[in-house]
Amino acid sequence: MTQIHPKCVTRLADLADTNYTAVALILGDQLNARHSWFRKKRAHTLYVLFEMRQETDYCRHHIQKVVGFFAAMRNFANALLRAGHHVLYLTLDNPDNLQDLTKNLEAVLSSCGSNELWLQQPDEYRLDTQLSEWQATASANLIWQDSEHFLTERDALIQWFGEKDNYLMEHFYRRVRKQTGYLMSDGEPAGGKWNFDKDNRKTPEKTHSLPEPLLFAHDVSELVDLLANEEVETFGNIDRKKFIWPLTRNEATQVLDYFVSELLCHFGDYQDAMLSEHWALYHARLSFALNTKMLSPRTVVEAAITAWQKNPQQISLNQIEGFVRQIIGWREFVRAIYWRFMPDYGHSNFFQHSRPLPDFYWTAKTEMNCLQHSIQQSLDYAYAHHIQRLMVTGNFALLIGADPDAVDAWYLGIYIDAIEWVELPNARAMSQFADGGKLATKPYVSSGSYINKMSDYCKSCAYKVTEKIGEEACPFNLLYWHFIDRHQDKLANNQRMALILSQWQKRDEADKKKIRQQADEFLKSLSS
Repeated sequence: MTQIHPKCVTRLADLADTNYTAVALILGDQLNARHSWFRKKRAHTLYVLFEMRQETDYCRHHIQKVVGFFAAMRNFANALLRAGHHVLYLTLDNPDNLQDLTKNLEAVLSSCGSNELWLQQPDEYRLDTQLSEWQATASANLIWQDSEHFLTERDALIQWFGEKDNYLMEHFYRRVRKQTGYLMSDGEPAGGKWNFDKDNRKTPEKTHSLPEPLLFAHDVSELVDLLANEEVETFGNIDRKKFIWPLTRNEATQVLDYFVSELLCHFGDYQDAMLSEHWALYHARLSFALNTKMLSPRTVVEAAITAWQKNPQQISLNQIEGFVRQIIGWREFVRAIYWRFMPDYGHSNFFQHSRPLPDFYWTAKTEMNCLQHSIQQSLDYAYAHHIQRLMVTGNFALLIGADPDAVDAWYLGIYIDAIEWVELPNARAMSQFADGGKLATKPYVSSGSYINKMSDYCKSCAYKVTEKIGEEACPFNLLYWHFIDRHQDKLANNQRMALILSQWQKRDEADKKKIRQQADEFLKSLSS
Protein backbone atom coordinates (compact mmCIF):
# COMPACT_ATOMS: atom_id res chain seq x y z
CA MET A 1 0.00 0.00 0.00
CA THR A 2 2.87 2.39 0.73
CA GLN A 3 5.24 1.32 -2.05
CA ILE A 4 6.35 4.03 -4.48
CA HIS A 5 5.31 3.38 -8.09
CA PRO A 6 8.30 2.03 -10.07
CA LYS A 7 7.87 4.74 -12.74
CA CYS A 8 8.27 7.48 -10.16
CA VAL A 9 11.55 9.42 -10.34
CA THR A 10 13.44 8.81 -7.09
CA ARG A 11 16.97 9.95 -7.98
CA LEU A 12 18.06 13.46 -8.92
CA ALA A 13 20.61 11.98 -11.31
CA ASP A 14 17.75 10.68 -13.43
CA LEU A 15 16.71 14.28 -14.16
CA ALA A 16 19.93 15.11 -16.00
CA ASP A 17 18.69 14.36 -19.51
CA THR A 18 15.11 15.51 -19.08
CA ASN A 19 13.50 18.63 -20.49
CA TYR A 20 11.13 19.69 -17.75
CA THR A 21 10.40 23.40 -18.12
CA ALA A 22 8.39 23.61 -14.89
CA VAL A 23 8.56 22.00 -11.47
CA ALA A 24 5.37 21.93 -9.36
CA LEU A 25 5.57 21.46 -5.60
CA ILE A 26 2.92 19.42 -3.79
CA LEU A 27 3.00 19.69 -0.01
CA GLY A 28 1.71 16.96 2.28
CA ASP A 29 -1.55 18.81 2.88
CA GLN A 30 -2.14 19.59 -0.81
CA LEU A 31 -3.38 16.20 -2.01
CA ASN A 32 -6.16 17.68 -4.12
CA ALA A 33 -6.69 15.46 -7.14
CA ARG A 34 -9.28 17.92 -8.47
CA HIS A 35 -6.84 20.84 -8.67
CA SER A 36 -6.71 22.53 -12.07
CA TRP A 37 -3.03 21.54 -12.37
CA PHE A 38 -4.08 17.99 -13.11
CA ARG A 39 -6.82 18.60 -15.67
CA LYS A 40 -4.42 17.82 -18.49
CA LYS A 41 -1.20 15.88 -18.80
CA ARG A 42 1.87 18.09 -19.10
CA ALA A 43 4.86 16.35 -20.62
CA HIS A 44 7.24 19.11 -19.51
CA THR A 45 6.01 19.54 -15.91
CA LEU A 46 7.48 17.58 -13.02
CA TYR A 47 5.42 17.26 -9.84
CA VAL A 48 7.55 16.85 -6.71
CA LEU A 49 6.77 15.55 -3.21
CA PHE A 50 9.22 15.27 -0.30
CA GLU A 51 9.16 13.41 3.01
CA MET A 52 11.38 15.60 5.20
CA ARG A 53 12.86 15.80 8.67
CA GLN A 54 11.91 19.46 8.50
CA GLU A 55 8.30 18.30 8.78
CA THR A 56 8.71 15.34 11.15
CA ASP A 57 10.78 17.35 13.63
CA TYR A 58 9.24 20.85 13.97
CA CYS A 59 7.21 19.34 16.81
CA ARG A 60 6.87 15.86 18.28
CA HIS A 61 4.10 14.13 16.34
CA HIS A 62 1.87 11.15 17.01
CA ILE A 63 3.19 8.21 14.99
CA GLN A 64 -0.17 7.82 13.25
CA LYS A 65 0.03 11.42 12.07
CA VAL A 66 3.43 10.99 10.41
CA VAL A 67 2.50 7.61 8.94
CA GLY A 68 -0.85 8.95 7.73
CA PHE A 69 0.67 11.93 5.93
CA PHE A 70 3.49 9.94 4.33
CA ALA A 71 1.19 7.10 3.23
CA ALA A 72 -1.35 9.53 1.76
CA MET A 73 1.44 11.40 -0.05
CA ARG A 74 2.79 8.17 -1.55
CA ASN A 75 -0.66 7.11 -2.69
CA PHE A 76 -1.24 10.54 -4.22
CA ALA A 77 2.06 10.38 -6.11
CA ASN A 78 1.14 6.93 -7.41
CA ALA A 79 -2.30 8.16 -8.50
CA LEU A 80 -0.71 11.03 -10.43
CA LEU A 81 1.60 8.61 -12.21
CA ARG A 82 -1.27 6.31 -13.14
CA ALA A 83 -3.07 9.37 -14.54
CA GLY A 84 -0.13 10.07 -16.86
CA HIS A 85 1.71 12.81 -14.94
CA HIS A 86 5.44 12.98 -14.22
CA VAL A 87 6.38 12.72 -10.54
CA LEU A 88 9.52 12.86 -8.42
CA TYR A 89 9.19 11.49 -4.89
CA LEU A 90 11.92 11.60 -2.25
CA THR A 91 11.33 9.31 0.70
CA LEU A 92 12.66 10.18 4.13
CA ASP A 93 15.66 7.86 3.76
CA ASN A 94 16.53 8.82 0.17
CA PRO A 95 20.23 9.83 -0.07
CA ASP A 96 19.25 12.74 -2.35
CA ASN A 97 16.86 14.12 0.26
CA LEU A 98 18.36 17.21 1.94
CA GLN A 99 15.53 17.19 4.53
CA ASP A 100 14.79 20.89 3.95
CA LEU A 101 12.09 22.21 1.62
CA THR A 102 13.93 25.00 -0.18
CA LYS A 103 17.20 23.04 -0.38
CA ASN A 104 15.35 20.14 -1.97
CA LEU A 105 13.65 22.47 -4.43
CA GLU A 106 16.97 24.06 -5.44
CA ALA A 107 18.48 20.61 -5.93
CA VAL A 108 15.60 19.52 -8.17
CA LEU A 109 15.64 22.76 -10.18
CA SER A 110 19.38 22.48 -10.67
CA SER A 111 19.18 18.82 -11.70
CA CYS A 112 16.52 19.29 -14.37
CA GLY A 113 17.48 22.81 -15.46
CA SER A 114 13.99 24.22 -15.02
CA ASN A 115 13.56 27.94 -14.41
CA GLU A 116 9.91 27.87 -13.36
CA LEU A 117 8.47 26.65 -10.04
CA TRP A 118 4.75 26.34 -9.44
CA LEU A 119 3.48 26.63 -5.88
CA GLN A 120 0.08 26.35 -4.28
CA GLN A 121 -0.30 28.83 -1.44
CA PRO A 122 0.71 27.01 1.76
CA ASP A 123 -1.81 27.07 4.58
CA GLU A 124 0.83 27.28 7.31
CA TYR A 125 2.48 30.61 8.06
CA ARG A 126 5.73 28.75 8.72
CA LEU A 127 5.92 27.32 5.20
CA ASP A 128 4.54 30.43 3.54
CA THR A 129 7.31 32.46 5.18
CA GLN A 130 10.01 29.94 4.29
CA LEU A 131 9.07 29.96 0.61
CA SER A 132 8.48 33.73 0.44
CA GLU A 133 11.87 34.53 1.98
CA TRP A 134 13.60 32.07 -0.36
CA GLN A 135 11.90 33.57 -3.42
CA ALA A 136 14.37 36.48 -3.61
CA THR A 137 17.35 34.14 -4.07
CA ALA A 138 15.66 31.20 -5.78
CA SER A 139 17.13 30.07 -9.09
CA ALA A 140 13.67 29.85 -10.66
CA ASN A 141 10.69 32.11 -11.15
CA LEU A 142 8.07 31.27 -8.51
CA ILE A 143 4.46 31.19 -9.71
CA TRP A 144 1.97 31.19 -6.85
CA GLN A 145 -1.50 29.73 -7.29
CA ASP A 146 -4.49 29.08 -5.08
CA SER A 147 -4.94 25.66 -3.49
CA GLU A 148 -8.52 25.70 -4.83
CA HIS A 149 -9.78 24.12 -1.61
CA PHE A 150 -11.40 26.68 0.67
CA LEU A 151 -14.68 28.52 0.21
CA THR A 152 -13.26 31.86 1.36
CA GLU A 153 -10.10 33.90 0.85
CA ARG A 154 -7.28 34.17 3.38
CA ASP A 155 -8.14 37.81 4.06
CA ALA A 156 -11.92 37.32 4.17
CA LEU A 157 -12.24 38.95 7.60
CA ILE A 158 -10.68 42.23 6.47
CA GLN A 159 -12.55 42.12 3.15
CA TRP A 160 -15.92 41.63 4.83
CA PHE A 161 -15.62 43.28 8.25
CA GLY A 162 -12.54 45.53 8.13
CA GLU A 163 -9.55 45.60 10.47
CA LYS A 164 -10.87 44.82 13.94
CA ASP A 165 -9.43 43.38 17.14
CA ASN A 166 -12.05 40.63 17.35
CA TYR A 167 -14.62 38.96 15.14
CA LEU A 168 -17.75 36.86 15.66
CA MET A 169 -17.96 33.48 13.98
CA GLU A 170 -21.75 33.77 13.69
CA HIS A 171 -21.46 36.87 11.47
CA PHE A 172 -18.85 35.13 9.32
CA TYR A 173 -20.93 31.96 9.11
CA ARG A 174 -24.01 33.81 7.92
CA ARG A 175 -21.96 35.59 5.26
CA VAL A 176 -20.67 32.25 3.94
CA ARG A 177 -24.18 30.78 3.97
CA LYS A 178 -25.42 33.69 1.84
CA GLN A 179 -22.40 33.50 -0.47
CA THR A 180 -22.71 29.76 -1.11
CA GLY A 181 -26.48 29.42 -0.87
CA TYR A 182 -26.10 26.43 1.42
CA LEU A 183 -29.22 25.85 3.57
CA MET A 184 -30.79 29.02 2.17
CA SER A 185 -34.27 29.57 0.75
CA ASP A 186 -35.13 32.82 -1.05
CA GLY A 187 -32.37 34.65 0.78
CA GLU A 188 -33.44 33.38 4.20
CA PRO A 189 -32.01 30.53 6.29
CA ALA A 190 -33.76 27.19 5.92
CA GLY A 191 -36.20 26.69 8.78
CA GLY A 192 -36.18 30.40 9.61
CA LYS A 193 -33.14 30.16 11.91
CA TRP A 194 -29.42 30.41 11.25
CA ASN A 195 -28.30 28.26 14.15
CA PHE A 196 -29.79 25.20 15.85
CA ASP A 197 -26.96 24.69 18.34
CA LYS A 198 -29.31 24.59 21.34
CA ASP A 199 -30.85 21.40 19.91
CA ASN A 200 -27.45 19.71 19.74
CA ARG A 201 -26.65 19.01 23.39
CA LYS A 202 -28.10 15.57 24.04
CA THR A 203 -26.54 12.38 25.34
CA PRO A 204 -27.65 8.94 24.11
CA GLU A 205 -29.92 6.86 26.33
CA LYS A 206 -28.53 3.55 27.61
CA THR A 207 -30.78 1.69 25.17
CA HIS A 208 -29.55 3.73 22.19
CA SER A 209 -27.69 1.55 19.70
CA LEU A 210 -24.59 3.26 18.31
CA PRO A 211 -23.15 2.30 14.89
CA GLU A 212 -19.55 1.20 14.54
CA PRO A 213 -17.19 3.61 12.74
CA LEU A 214 -16.00 2.76 9.24
CA LEU A 215 -12.34 1.83 9.67
CA PHE A 216 -9.66 0.60 7.28
CA ALA A 217 -6.94 -1.98 7.90
CA HIS A 218 -3.88 -0.76 6.01
CA ASP A 219 -0.54 -2.47 6.46
CA VAL A 220 1.85 0.41 7.12
CA SER A 221 4.73 -1.68 8.45
CA GLU A 222 7.15 -0.23 5.90
CA LEU A 223 6.54 3.31 7.13
CA VAL A 224 6.67 2.34 10.81
CA ASP A 225 10.04 0.69 10.17
CA LEU A 226 11.22 3.73 8.21
CA LEU A 227 10.50 6.05 11.13
CA ALA A 228 12.24 3.69 13.53
CA ASN A 229 15.31 3.31 11.30
CA GLU A 230 15.56 7.07 10.81
CA GLU A 231 15.07 7.62 14.57
CA VAL A 232 12.16 10.00 14.12
CA GLU A 233 10.85 10.85 17.58
CA THR A 234 7.11 10.18 17.81
CA PHE A 235 4.61 9.20 20.48
CA GLY A 236 1.26 7.42 20.65
CA ASN A 237 0.19 3.96 19.55
CA ILE A 238 -0.24 2.33 16.15
CA ASP A 239 -1.33 -1.04 14.79
CA ARG A 240 1.05 -1.44 11.87
CA LYS A 241 -1.18 -4.07 10.26
CA LYS A 242 -4.46 -2.20 10.75
CA PHE A 243 -4.03 1.51 10.10
CA ILE A 244 -7.60 2.81 10.31
CA TRP A 245 -7.51 6.16 8.48
CA PRO A 246 -8.38 6.82 4.79
CA LEU A 247 -5.28 7.23 2.65
CA THR A 248 -6.78 7.97 -0.78
CA ARG A 249 -9.56 10.13 -2.15
CA ASN A 250 -11.59 6.99 -2.84
CA GLU A 251 -11.31 5.84 0.76
CA ALA A 252 -12.11 9.31 2.05
CA THR A 253 -15.22 9.29 -0.14
CA GLN A 254 -16.23 5.98 1.43
CA VAL A 255 -16.02 7.57 4.89
CA LEU A 256 -18.08 10.53 3.66
CA ASP A 257 -20.72 8.24 2.13
CA TYR A 258 -20.93 6.24 5.36
CA PHE A 259 -21.37 9.42 7.36
CA VAL A 260 -24.21 10.86 5.29
CA SER A 261 -26.03 7.52 5.04
CA GLU A 262 -25.56 6.16 8.57
CA LEU A 263 -24.39 8.87 10.98
CA LEU A 264 -25.69 12.28 9.91
CA CYS A 265 -29.21 11.48 11.12
CA HIS A 266 -27.98 11.75 14.73
CA PHE A 267 -24.87 13.93 14.33
CA GLY A 268 -26.39 17.17 15.57
CA ASP A 269 -28.18 15.63 18.54
CA TYR A 270 -25.11 13.94 19.96
CA GLN A 271 -22.17 15.95 18.62
CA ASP A 272 -21.22 17.14 22.13
CA ALA A 273 -21.70 13.78 23.88
CA MET A 274 -18.83 11.70 25.30
CA LEU A 275 -19.05 7.97 26.07
CA SER A 276 -16.38 5.72 27.56
CA GLU A 277 -17.09 2.77 25.27
CA HIS A 278 -17.69 4.68 22.03
CA TRP A 279 -14.86 6.88 20.79
CA ALA A 280 -16.36 7.81 17.41
CA LEU A 281 -20.11 8.19 18.14
CA TYR A 282 -21.77 9.95 15.17
CA HIS A 283 -18.78 12.05 14.17
CA ALA A 284 -17.77 12.10 10.51
CA ARG A 285 -14.02 11.76 11.23
CA LEU A 286 -13.35 13.54 7.93
CA SER A 287 -10.96 16.17 9.29
CA PHE A 288 -7.80 14.32 8.19
CA ALA A 289 -9.20 13.85 4.67
CA LEU A 290 -10.29 17.49 4.56
CA ASN A 291 -7.09 18.96 5.96
CA THR A 292 -4.91 16.99 3.53
CA LYS A 293 -7.34 18.13 0.79
CA MET A 294 -8.21 14.61 -0.32
CA LEU A 295 -11.76 15.95 0.00
CA SER A 296 -12.98 19.52 -0.47
CA PRO A 297 -15.44 21.32 1.82
CA ARG A 298 -17.81 21.69 -1.14
CA THR A 299 -17.80 17.94 -1.75
CA VAL A 300 -18.45 17.20 1.91
CA VAL A 301 -21.16 19.82 2.49
CA GLU A 302 -23.00 19.11 -0.75
CA ALA A 303 -23.05 15.36 -0.04
CA ALA A 304 -24.56 16.06 3.38
CA ILE A 305 -27.13 18.53 2.06
CA THR A 306 -28.15 16.12 -0.72
CA ALA A 307 -28.69 13.38 1.86
CA TRP A 308 -30.84 15.74 3.96
CA GLN A 309 -32.90 16.83 0.95
CA LYS A 310 -33.55 13.20 0.02
CA ASN A 311 -34.38 12.11 3.57
CA PRO A 312 -35.86 15.08 5.49
CA GLN A 313 -37.85 12.73 7.75
CA GLN A 314 -34.70 10.84 8.77
CA ILE A 315 -32.26 13.79 8.83
CA SER A 316 -33.73 16.78 10.66
CA LEU A 317 -32.64 20.36 10.05
CA ASN A 318 -30.68 20.62 13.31
CA GLN A 319 -28.53 17.62 12.29
CA ILE A 320 -27.56 19.06 8.91
CA GLU A 321 -27.17 22.65 10.13
CA GLY A 322 -24.84 21.60 12.95
CA PHE A 323 -22.62 19.76 10.50
CA VAL A 324 -22.64 22.47 7.83
CA ARG A 325 -21.74 25.06 10.48
CA GLN A 326 -18.67 23.03 11.47
CA ILE A 327 -17.41 22.94 7.86
CA ILE A 328 -18.31 26.28 6.28
CA GLY A 329 -18.54 28.28 9.48
CA TRP A 330 -16.01 27.24 12.06
CA ARG A 331 -13.37 25.66 9.79
CA GLU A 332 -13.29 28.60 7.38
CA PHE A 333 -13.47 31.10 10.25
CA VAL A 334 -10.46 29.78 12.17
CA ARG A 335 -8.41 29.84 8.97
CA ALA A 336 -9.39 33.48 8.43
CA ILE A 337 -8.53 34.32 12.06
CA TYR A 338 -5.16 32.58 11.67
CA TRP A 339 -4.16 34.63 8.63
CA ARG A 340 -5.59 37.84 10.07
CA PHE A 341 -3.45 37.78 13.22
CA MET A 342 -0.31 35.76 12.46
CA PRO A 343 2.54 35.79 13.37
CA ASP A 344 1.80 37.56 16.68
CA TYR A 345 -1.11 35.20 17.25
CA GLY A 346 1.27 32.32 17.84
CA HIS A 347 2.81 34.10 20.84
CA SER A 348 -0.33 35.40 22.57
CA ASN A 349 -0.68 34.61 26.29
CA PHE A 350 -3.50 36.72 27.75
CA PHE A 351 -3.39 35.12 31.22
CA GLN A 352 0.43 34.88 31.29
CA HIS A 353 0.22 31.16 32.01
CA SER A 354 3.49 29.25 32.26
CA ARG A 355 2.85 25.87 33.92
CA PRO A 356 4.12 22.77 32.05
CA LEU A 357 1.52 20.26 30.93
CA PRO A 358 1.36 17.28 33.32
CA ASP A 359 3.18 14.14 32.20
CA PHE A 360 -0.11 12.25 31.96
CA TYR A 361 -0.93 14.15 28.75
CA TRP A 362 1.53 11.71 27.12
CA THR A 363 0.69 8.61 29.17
CA ALA A 364 -3.00 8.91 30.17
CA LYS A 365 -1.99 7.78 33.66
CA THR A 366 -4.35 9.83 35.81
CA GLU A 367 -7.20 9.03 38.19
CA MET A 368 -9.40 11.68 36.57
CA ASN A 369 -11.53 9.46 34.37
CA CYS A 370 -12.53 12.09 31.81
CA LEU A 371 -8.89 12.97 31.17
CA GLN A 372 -7.79 9.34 31.22
CA HIS A 373 -10.35 8.37 28.56
CA SER A 374 -9.86 11.44 26.36
CA ILE A 375 -6.07 11.19 26.41
CA GLN A 376 -5.92 7.40 26.05
CA GLN A 377 -8.26 7.64 23.08
CA SER A 378 -6.01 10.31 21.57
CA LEU A 379 -2.95 8.12 22.06
CA ASP A 380 -4.72 5.11 20.55
CA TYR A 381 -6.41 6.78 17.57
CA ALA A 382 -4.71 10.19 17.13
CA TYR A 383 -8.26 11.51 17.39
CA ALA A 384 -10.69 13.07 19.83
CA HIS A 385 -13.81 15.01 18.96
CA HIS A 386 -14.18 18.74 19.55
CA ILE A 387 -15.79 18.57 23.01
CA GLN A 388 -13.13 16.21 24.34
CA ARG A 389 -10.49 18.60 23.03
CA LEU A 390 -12.20 21.78 24.25
CA MET A 391 -13.97 20.85 27.48
CA VAL A 392 -11.78 18.06 28.85
CA THR A 393 -8.10 18.32 27.89
CA GLY A 394 -8.28 22.00 26.94
CA ASN A 395 -10.46 22.99 29.89
CA PHE A 396 -8.10 21.30 32.34
CA ALA A 397 -5.02 22.88 30.75
CA LEU A 398 -6.56 26.34 31.05
CA LEU A 399 -7.72 25.81 34.62
CA ILE A 400 -4.26 24.75 35.81
CA GLY A 401 -2.60 27.66 33.97
CA ALA A 402 -0.70 25.63 31.37
CA ASP A 403 1.71 27.47 29.07
CA PRO A 404 -0.12 28.06 25.74
CA ASP A 405 3.08 27.12 23.89
CA ALA A 406 3.01 23.69 25.55
CA VAL A 407 -0.70 23.29 24.86
CA ASP A 408 -0.18 24.25 21.21
CA ALA A 409 2.64 21.75 20.80
CA TRP A 410 0.59 18.95 22.34
CA TYR A 411 -2.48 19.53 20.17
CA LEU A 412 -0.37 20.03 17.06
CA GLY A 413 1.45 16.78 17.70
CA ILE A 414 -1.17 14.37 18.95
CA TYR A 415 -3.98 14.67 16.40
CA ILE A 416 -3.80 13.28 12.89
CA ASP A 417 -5.81 16.24 11.56
CA ALA A 418 -3.68 18.91 13.27
CA ILE A 419 -2.16 21.47 10.91
CA GLU A 420 -1.20 24.81 12.43
CA TRP A 421 -3.76 26.98 10.61
CA VAL A 422 -6.61 25.02 12.21
CA GLU A 423 -4.90 23.83 15.40
CA LEU A 424 -3.51 27.12 16.66
CA PRO A 425 -6.77 29.14 16.71
CA ASN A 426 -8.64 26.18 18.19
CA ALA A 427 -6.06 25.37 20.86
CA ARG A 428 -4.44 28.66 21.77
CA ALA A 429 -7.47 30.90 21.26
CA MET A 430 -10.68 28.88 21.63
CA SER A 431 -9.35 26.43 24.20
CA GLN A 432 -6.89 28.59 26.17
CA PHE A 433 -8.32 32.10 25.52
CA ALA A 434 -4.70 33.17 25.07
CA ASP A 435 -5.69 35.76 22.46
CA GLY A 436 -7.86 37.60 25.00
CA GLY A 437 -11.03 37.29 22.94
CA LYS A 438 -10.13 37.80 19.28
CA LEU A 439 -11.87 34.52 18.43
CA ALA A 440 -14.05 33.48 21.39
CA THR A 441 -16.20 35.78 23.50
CA LYS A 442 -15.29 34.14 26.82
CA PRO A 443 -12.91 31.53 28.28
CA TYR A 444 -14.34 28.03 27.80
CA VAL A 445 -13.93 26.79 31.34
CA SER A 446 -16.28 24.67 33.41
CA SER A 447 -16.49 22.69 36.60
CA GLY A 448 -17.08 18.96 36.55
CA SER A 449 -20.83 19.47 36.15
CA TYR A 450 -20.62 20.09 32.39
CA ILE A 451 -18.51 16.96 31.84
CA ASN A 452 -20.97 14.98 33.98
CA LYS A 453 -23.90 16.30 31.95
CA MET A 454 -22.38 15.45 28.56
CA SER A 455 -20.62 12.15 29.37
CA ASP A 456 -20.60 8.96 31.40
CA TYR A 457 -17.03 9.55 32.56
CA CYS A 458 -17.88 10.72 36.09
CA LYS A 459 -19.76 7.53 37.02
CA SER A 460 -16.57 5.48 37.27
CA CYS A 461 -14.14 8.17 38.42
CA ALA A 462 -12.01 8.07 41.57
CA TYR A 463 -13.30 11.55 42.36
CA LYS A 464 -16.88 12.62 43.05
CA VAL A 465 -18.27 15.26 40.72
CA THR A 466 -20.90 16.23 43.29
CA GLU A 467 -18.26 17.08 45.90
CA LYS A 468 -17.09 20.70 45.75
CA ILE A 469 -14.50 20.60 48.56
CA GLY A 470 -12.61 17.76 50.21
CA GLU A 471 -10.28 14.91 49.32
CA GLU A 472 -12.83 13.25 47.01
CA ALA A 473 -13.92 16.47 45.29
CA CYS A 474 -13.61 16.58 41.51
CA PRO A 475 -10.46 18.60 40.70
CA PHE A 476 -12.39 20.46 37.99
CA ASN A 477 -14.70 21.87 40.69
CA LEU A 478 -11.80 23.24 42.72
CA LEU A 479 -9.74 24.43 39.77
CA TYR A 480 -12.69 26.21 38.17
CA TRP A 481 -13.17 28.58 41.10
CA HIS A 482 -9.42 28.85 41.62
CA PHE A 483 -9.15 30.06 38.01
CA ILE A 484 -11.94 32.61 38.54
CA ASP A 485 -10.28 33.81 41.74
CA ARG A 486 -6.78 34.35 40.40
CA HIS A 487 -7.95 36.06 37.19
CA GLN A 488 -10.63 38.37 38.61
CA ASP A 489 -8.91 41.44 37.16
CA LYS A 490 -8.79 40.06 33.62
CA LEU A 491 -12.33 38.68 33.75
CA ALA A 492 -13.91 41.83 35.19
CA ASN A 493 -14.45 43.40 31.76
CA ASN A 494 -15.95 40.28 30.17
CA GLN A 495 -19.74 40.57 30.25
CA ARG A 496 -20.24 36.83 29.76
CA MET A 497 -18.23 36.12 32.91
CA ALA A 498 -19.89 38.79 35.08
CA LEU A 499 -22.42 36.47 36.76
CA ILE A 500 -19.83 33.82 37.63
CA LEU A 501 -17.43 36.46 38.93
CA SER A 502 -20.19 37.95 41.05
CA GLN A 503 -21.03 34.53 42.51
CA TRP A 504 -17.43 34.02 43.53
CA GLN A 505 -17.10 37.46 45.08
CA LYS A 506 -20.25 36.91 47.19
CA ARG A 507 -19.06 33.54 48.42
CA ASP A 508 -18.22 32.93 52.07
CA GLU A 509 -14.59 33.79 52.81
CA ALA A 510 -14.03 30.54 54.69
CA ASP A 511 -15.21 28.63 51.60
CA LYS A 512 -12.90 30.63 49.38
CA LYS A 513 -9.95 29.91 51.64
CA LYS A 514 -10.61 26.15 51.56
CA ILE A 515 -10.91 26.16 47.76
CA ARG A 516 -7.70 28.16 47.31
CA GLN A 517 -5.80 25.93 49.71
CA GLN A 518 -6.99 22.64 48.24
CA ALA A 519 -6.55 23.80 44.64
CA ASP A 520 -3.01 24.97 45.43
CA GLU A 521 -2.21 21.56 46.91
CA PHE A 522 -3.57 19.84 43.81
CA LEU A 523 -1.52 22.07 41.51
CA LYS A 524 1.62 21.31 43.52
CA SER A 525 0.92 17.59 43.16
CA LEU A 526 1.03 17.94 39.35
CA SER A 527 4.68 18.95 39.57
CA SER A 528 5.76 16.25 42.02
